[in-house]
Amino acid sequence: MTFKTNLSIVDGNMGRLFGTNGIRGIFGKTLTLDFVSDITLSIASFFKKGPILVGYDGRESSIIISKIVSSALSSTGLDSAVCGLVPTPCLQLATKKLGYNGGIMITASHNPPAYNGIKVTAKDGIEISREDELKVEEFYFKKRWKISRKFGIMTNEANAIRVYLRGIKTQVNTKKIRSQRPKVVLDLGNGAQAVTAPILCNELGCQFVVINEKIDGSFPGRGSEPTPQNLDKLASTVVRTKADFGIAFDGDGDRSIFCDEKGNILTGDRSALLLSKYILDKHPKSKVVTSVNSTSVTEKIAVNTGSKVIRTKVGSVEVSRKMVSVGAIIGFEENGGFMYGKHNQVRDGCMAMALVLDLLSGTRRTLSEEMANLPLSYTTKGKIECSKDDFKKIIHTLQDEPYKKDFTDGIKIFLDKSSWVMVRLSGTEPIARIYVESNSQIELDDIFCKYMSKIKSAAGR
Repeated sequence: MTFKTNLSIVDGNMGRLFGTNGIRGIFGKTLTLDFVSDITLSIASFFKKGPILVGYDGRESSIIISKIVSSALSSTGLDSAVCGLVPTPCLQLATKKLGYNGGIMITASHNPPAYNGIKVTAKDGIEISREDELKVEEFYFKKRWKISRKFGIMTNEANAIRVYLRGIKTQVNTKKIRSQRPKVVLDLGNGAQAVTAPILCNELGCQFVVINEKIDGSFPGRGSEPTPQNLDKLASTVVRTKADFGIAFDGDGDRSIFCDEKGNILTGDRSALLLSKYILDKHPKSKVVTSVNSTSVTEKIAVNTGSKVIRTKVGSVEVSRKMVSVGAIIGFEENGGFMYGKHNQVRDGCMAMALVLDLLSGTRRTLSEEMANLPLSYTTKGKIECSKDDFKKIIHTLQDEPYKKDFTDGIKIFLDKSSWVMVRLSGTEPIARIYVESNSQIELDDIFCKYMSKIKSAAGR
């Protein structure tokens, strides 16, 4: 039996198949069916045994990819079960709770509709480590594929959503939430949380309004990634319906962006700070893991409870695996990816929503009032098209800046105690991402404009 290898999928930025968060490519071009088959054979060779749980998001190519994945697993002798269209954190928790030896999620998360991809979950319900990604890649490039004379059995898994929602509810005070009858606006973004978030709200006794609820892989409502620029409908609906808050999910439902009762969109950093404070007040002397591009206010929140902050490279895999190794109760990224260790050490938009409901059910304050109690900080981010060679030029230029620097992921420059700027090369797109934080909006805007100009100049833009 022979297999074709599509080398064009290799990430031009990282020289690898796996990017910052799984494998992604344009379906039919850089992510071909041949490649899907080959990489699944490699994943199967890494796992060695089944059963493997397979799930997918609402992209148009996801169902056909799932069939190729299941068939390839079967050809290696591994049993598999398909749980259907589910959010990524649902597949991850079900993999762990239902006793699967691994999971494969077919999704490209927030990427444009033409993309799709694969995220690989270990039997502990968390994405495989960077070291294990390299092992999968070694199988792929050396074509060390396990082919069995006996096909594996392919079945369906009907319990994934039930297990997922039950797992979330065990982490919050459901009785208190139900007694408050909170009102929530759900911006489902035409994505995978459409099959779970409304059910969770109903089971928690919430009144809720849904927008962009129809699952559609072209993401016609506001795109697959919730950003402050495309959540006007969420904000206006929250205000019009007098809801307690609103929430917007990304395409595969592992990230969430919140809106307070006044229609203000919260950055991922700010909502993470609120939840971190809430959890650390109940569990002092804990550990928080977050990436180097998230807010420096995290340390201010943690010190009040004798807790410790640990920084990693950007990427949910980096944060999740560090959480496991250090026993952290909290993990988060600035993009709205919040991880609650008592539930599962992965990003989970529905778990974050349940935690906000839990927080508000125990206070007489509104979400905006709770946010006002946090230390002030202002953040922004941007991006430019950028090749690997362009990024080298950017680093070469910025490393001469007369400030303290951190090279954990790209370059982070500490301008003073409260202001910094960071540039890193994306692991999922051919772009450089720029992040800035300061303690005033005016200073933030000045820093962003100044360094964006320097970065563009260095890259020849």
